[in-house]
Amino acid sequence: MLAGLQNVTFEFGARTILRDATWHIQPNERIGLIGYNGTGKSTLLKLLVGEYQPSEGSVERSRTTTMGYLHQDLLSFDTNGSILSVALGAFENVLTLEKEIEELGKQLEKTPENVELLHTYSDKLHEMDVLDGYNIHHRTEEVLQGLGFSNADLQRPFREFSGGWRMRVLLAKMILQQPDLLLLDEPTNHMDLPSIEWLEKYLQHYQGSVVIVSHDKYFLNRMVTKIVEVYQKELHVYNGNYSFYETEKEMRVELAQRAFENQQDYIRQQERFIERFKAKASKAAAAQSAMKRLDKLDRLEDVEIERPNIKINFRIDKTPGKVLVTLKDIHKNFGEITIVDHANAEIERGDKIALIGANGKGKSTLLRIIAGAETFEGERNWGHNVEESFYAQHQLEALDVNNTVLDEMKLCGSQKTELELRVLLGCFLFSGDDVDKKIKVLSGGEKARVALAKTIVSKANFLMLDEPTNHLDMHSCDLLIDALNKYEGSFILVSHDRYFISKTANKIWEIDDHKVKEFKGGYEEWVEWKERMAERETMAVNRDKKQDDRKQMTDDSKNKEVVPNNKTVNSQLSSVNSPINKESKKELQKQQRNFQQLEEKIAAVTKRSKELEASLSDPAVYSDKNKFIQAEADYKKSMQELSSLNKQYEETFEKIVALEAGMK
Repeated sequence: MLAGLQNVTFEFGARTILRDATWHIQPNERIGLIGYNGTGKSTLLKLLVGEYQPSEGSVERSRTTTMGYLHQDLLSFDTNGSILSVALGAFENVLTLEKEIEELGKQLEKTPENVELLHTYSDKLHEMDVLDGYNIHHRTEEVLQGLGFSNADLQRPFREFSGGWRMRVLLAKMILQQPDLLLLDEPTNHMDLPSIEWLEKYLQHYQGSVVIVSHDKYFLNRMVTKIVEVYQKELHVYNGNYSFYETEKEMRVELAQRAFENQQDYIRQQERFIERFKAKASKAAAAQSAMKRLDKLDRLEDVEIERPNIKINFRIDKTPGKVLVTLKDIHKNFGEITIVDHANAEIERGDKIALIGANGKGKSTLLRIIAGAETFEGERNWGHNVEESFYAQHQLEALDVNNTVLDEMKLCGSQKTELELRVLLGCFLFSGDDVDKKIKVLSGGEKARVALAKTIVSKANFLMLDEPTNHLDMHSCDLLIDALNKYEGSFILVSHDRYFISKTANKIWEIDDHKVKEFKGGYEEWVEWKERMAERETMAVNRDKKQDDRKQMTDDSKNKEVVPNNKTVNSQLSSVNSPINKESKKELQKQQRNFQQLEEKIAAVTKRSKELEASLSDPAVYSDKNKFIQAEADYKKSMQELSSLNKQYEETFEKIVALEAGMK
């Protein structure tokens, strides 16, 4: 066991966070720590590292266990050093050793005859080799690049970066330290899709154990093998990924609810018995016994109380025309950085678009251009009857800080009753008296949820949403997914939550080469298509390399200049009329003709394959399922034919070489 809790109870004042919780973390485990916001996930991690002490029970940690803890409080760390130097801090012992070796080298230059110094120097070099110290710069650069940093970023000062990027640097340092147990609190916050995918793959092969707090279901499904849920002040363990947890949790809740209802029936029966017979002398003793049984009863909690299954419903007032927005010849740059250049796109009624890609590609900028919140060159034309609503972080400034949360919602003109607004706010994590808080006392995340709730409750028929799930827990995210799926209007959203995108979008937009590339299909179909295109690109590169190698071999064979001596000439002349030589010459000429014909066939099939490969990237083809299936089948057939021809080509070439060698 690396670490764990044994019968731990933890309280903040009068509020109990954990009650009699036991949990043991074993080597090489991948654990997702989940629970509703405010249930104590981050508190649990702080208990494990010793920042908090339990009210009862014990926190167990092996003396030899090394732990790494990534949390939001680390953002207070600051330095003028480069991000590369910060991440290299993971190798303090190696860096110290480097300095020692450098100093010893200088001393040896002055006193090369010092044998003892030479032995020490040799030992230090061996120690550096054992620690793999010569590769730390390469490893550090590789991890930083995987997390989204460019080569040019590596020497930039740490303090120049925003909070999200600083967290990535500290995450890089932590995983380079390779502790036995990694505790990661929302590491994918502020990450783009390529970085999340890189981290996912890295952690899948990490040698130690990982406990990760995350609201990203897609990430949890692919990365973890165990789920620990903080629920009703207890820890519940599920041996599987998030999908397994959802299925198993539903069964457990159903059984628990049935047990609760049965107990309630029993309690009501006993209470009726007590009420009926407590005043009768003959039954008083029995009534007293029933009261004692009820007092000692370990009462079950209603599992539905913690988070009711509320639905968000929102309507539109007007039906827009077929085309909502048209973008023509759009150009946008920030200084020397071009975001989009002569880009064209169109949003139609019924489109539910996810705008995805790496940070810095201009997703939020394009969304602001559509919303009219960003200057640009080109044309943006609205369609008929379009009523839009835009949600982004800067929308928080539009909130009236003197209003309560509920009053701010009333300003939306949704004509919903106060009760309906309270129910809606509950979906966005505002319950009870929270709705009476002033906007000015809310945190940034709480203000963001108010702004999102206002966007959702409006009767707009076109929504523009920039990272709508950033401050929501899983339950609220599910409610939002359900609402957007039932929404009769259209929307375009920017999100790094792959699960959210996969459940809501029917089109994918990607900014590539400063243009808007559209894929007509959901996220998982888009991923499959990208993988197929990457495989074909690799195949094409390998095919071209093979052809280049073969051409080089042929050219080398043709360019060989043989200078025969008299002995060789006489030998050839004496054997040229032999029957065997004549047959060989005939066969050689035949194989050379075959070789030439195969070259012509390969050139023709290669050209055809490239045309078919290009057609698979054509939106007119890949957006039409039947066309795509036919084009893919034709492409596979041509590749099989090319493979067969290449094999014949190689065999024929080998025969020619053998015949030529035999005739020498």
